[in-house]
This record gives sequence, structure tokens and C-alpha cells, in this order.
Amino acid sequence: MAKAKPIKSIVNRRAKYDYLIEKSYIVGMSLTGAETKALRLGHGQLSGAYVTIKDNQLLLINATINGTNGIRINESDQTRSRNLLAKRREIDNLIQEKQQGKTIIPLEILNKGRFIKLKIAVAKGKKRYDKRQTLKARSEQRQINSAIKHQHQDQH
Repeated sequence: MAKAKPIKSIVNRRAKYDYLIEKSYIVGMSLTGAETKALRLGHGQLSGAYVTIKDNQLLLINATINGTNGIRINESDQTRSRNLLAKRREIDNLIQEKQQGKTIIPLEILNKGRFIKLKIAVAKGKKRYDKRQTLKARSEQRQINSAIKHQHQDQH
């Protein structure tokens, strides 16, 4: 049987749409062996997940890690809160940002060699009109790129 190829990262695709991202950090995660195996195979989700601070510790809440046939993870453990490992100075900075009314969101799960890391960011929630502006700018950029591409093809 062929060995499954490890996935490089699991991305939270809604993050850039819903939030204005300011500063990002890469932190460690405390996981069980089964969770680590499942994440290496790409069986995780960050949609709806968020980071909170409790007793001066960072916790990842609502992130889902699904098991597969060979990897059994109880249904109650799939969305359990997981400790995040960061330097004290980083945690203090995040606490300060949180007190200013900003949100801490997970951006992506990185598969870095032996370790599985989580990229988190300090972000500010976008209003509905901000989201519309983002979509408008994206579609304008797409149109510009296609016009340049067509112009480039016409020259050849």
C-alpha cells in the first residue's frame, strides 16, 4: 500500500474575507499522536475556529480534527480545545491586543518537518461594506490581469 503524502498546510479561507489581518505569529500546538497523524494527512478544519486567552494561556477553540479509518479520534475529542504554545512575550502582546477589542484568529496549520505549527493573527472584524469593497477590488484586479493577458497574447 502506498504511503499517503503529507499535506503542507490547512488554510482558513474565510479569515481574509471576514477579517482585516494586522499581525501574525507562528505558535506550537499540543496534540495527541492520533491528532498529529490526522493533521499530517490533511484531515483538519479551521472554519469557525478562534483563539481565546484563559489563565494566561492561549487556547484554540472549535478547530476540527477528523480521524480516518486507521486513525480513531472520538467525536468529543475532534473539536476539543487545544493548548497553544507561545513565548511569554508573545502571549502578553496578544493579551494587550485582545484588550483593545481585536480578535485572534487561526490562519493556517503548518506541517513543518517534525512539528505541526499554527499560524495565528491579530485581526479586526470587517463590516459588510468592507467585505463588498474587498470583493470589488478582487474582481477589478482579475479584470486587469485578464486584459493584460489578452494584450500580451495579441502581441505574439
